[in-house]
Amino acid sequence: MKPIVQISLDLTNIDEALETASMALRAGVDWLEAGTPLILAEGLHGVRKMREAFPDVPIVADLKTMDGGYLEAEMMAKAGATHVVVMARAHEETIKCVVQAGKDHGVQVMGDNLGCPDMVEGAKFLEDLGCDFVIHHIGYDERRGIAARGERMPSPLDQLREIVKAVNVPVQAVGGLSLEQAIATPTYGAPLVVLGAPLTIDADAFKTADGDLEAFLRKICEAVHAHGDIKV
Repeated sequence: MKPIVQISLDLTNIDEALETASMALRAGVDWLEAGTPLILAEGLHGVRKMREAFPDVPIVADLKTMDGGYLEAEMMAKAGATHVVVMARAHEETIKCVVQAGKDHGVQVMGDNLGCPDMVEGAKFLEDLGCDFVIHHIGYDERRGIAARGERMPSPLDQLREIVKAVNVPVQAVGGLSLEQAIATPTYGAPLVVLGAPLTIDADAFKTADGDLEAFLRKICEAVHAHGDIKV
């Protein structure tokens, strides 16, 4: 598949999210993500506003679903999301419910292996239960806590090749990547490149980063899309 650039709108204000999304799409971004902070702040209203503003653009709702899977996925689908996120650490019945809601309401399911004791097995578990994508994710709190103790901060690149080899669905790597690392993830076989904090969103204030972000994003998109088709 062709590499996809997704911007994670980890913001807390829908007006700023819409402005940032417009700029990102001009720069060549393919998918928009209603990040967890935006969903917490704006909920279904925020996703509906995004769908109204961008009727033809894929929208990922980063729900991080742990329970009530069918209802959460159904509600976001009806609000205009095209993709929803469920956690591998949820009960398998919850994951099955999200997958069923995806089939019933025409949305695709992204399974997130954050916090799994065995990240590879977590990814395989998600695929086996019917997820359309795997998000290989090292969490914000985990990274910061480990770094604060003076230890090496874990990276999704540590096991990314192993994750890609273990599953037959597209993989996305998330969590503390540098710009160069994010752009390079397609070379690992992971075609979905996500840009969020701290690359394009201020990781502490949860607002759009300063500087000429549109020009910055355009260069990123050009570099990612230049990878060409990625075998998955």
